[in-house]
Amino acid sequence: MSAILGQDDRRLVAESAFDLLVLEMVDVMHKSPTETENDKEAAYFKLESLGYRVGMAMVERITRDRPRFLDTLDAVKFICKDYWIALFKKQIDNLKTNHRGVYVLTDNNFRWFLRMSSDGSSAEISRQAFAYLAFPCGLIRGALANLGVASVVIAEVSTIPQCTFQIKIAKA
Repeated sequence: MSAILGQDDRRLVAESAFDLLVLEMVDVMHKSPTETENDKEAAYFKLESLGYRVGMAMVERITRDRPRFLDTLDAVKFICKDYWIALFKKQIDNLKTNHRGVYVLTDNNFRWFLRMSSDGSSAEISRQAFAYLAFPCGLIRGALANLGVASVVIAEVSTIPQCTFQIKIAKA
């Protein structure tokens, strides 16, 4: 198969397979016969912890030949640029900070939301989209943890396909 596909074709197949894997993981984790709040919360934490482990491994590979980051801001800038490019083939669109340990990353065209329908109320759309944010929250938290930055990552969706990730740095 690899003899038939060129390098760019293999990369597109890998990206598509990753996207489909994540979408299927979310669907499987959220399918429950009862659908109680505890089930939803357990699915969220399972997906977030999977993302955490993947994020730790990915950042290890990406930063293999780089020196350690000097401060937290450099680590967050790395997440916005190099790490996000490795994950989604684009940089984060906006980074804001209050210079007190809170960073807000905005992706105006989050790749996993691009094909999501925006029919219905905004509250319903945000609720459905939220299920797909546990894994990327884990990806960010795991990457930062591997860079020596303990954090809490919270995501929110106001309009599809835009999403915002708020990173709160844990005090040492």
